[in-house]
Amino acid sequence: MAKGGKKKKAETVFLVCEDCGEYNYTLRRKPGGEKLKLSKYCPRTRTHTIHNEKKK
Repeated sequence: MAKGGKKKKAETVFLVCEDCGEYNYTLRRKPGGEKLKLSKYCPRTRTHTIHNEKKK
């Protein structure tokens, strides 16, 4: 039998546009690791910009 360890539950994180500050995307991921920094489309500025991970 496998030992019953505590599993890390997925948490909801938001991707925030670096230029305008809008919360454009949501993701569910396991805690820990580095913060995400992705190039995504921002509907407000209508361009691809860097989006940073934030918890609300």
